[in-house]
Amino acid sequence: MAYEFSDANFQEKVLDSDKLTLVDLWAQWCGPCVAMSPIIEELSTEYEGRAVIGKLNIDDNPETPTNYNVRGIPTFLVFKNGELKDRIIGMQSKQSLKAKIDALLA
Repeated sequence: MAYEFSDANFQEKVLDSDKLTLVDLWAQWCGPCVAMSPIIEELSTEYEGRAVIGKLNIDDNPETPTNYNVRGIPTFLVFKNGELKDRIIGMQSKQSLKAKIDALLA
């Protein structure tokens, strides 16, 4: 199951993590975000132990999207060793997200 990130745990679970972390910024009212949910769940299972894949609801957690200048959703932020390595905006195929993750895991 995809991890649930929040403003409260973002420092500890993303910025202080030594694992590759993909954060899906989403909202319940966003159709494309909801459509991406099954892909995020699948990736979370496939990369378990190698990367942390999770979601952050922007309506419940406004601080993080503001800090990272997120202007549209879905937006995927990819961190490695606490550093923002990639920003992916808009709906993506599973293969596209896997390629980005695999490149940073190598």
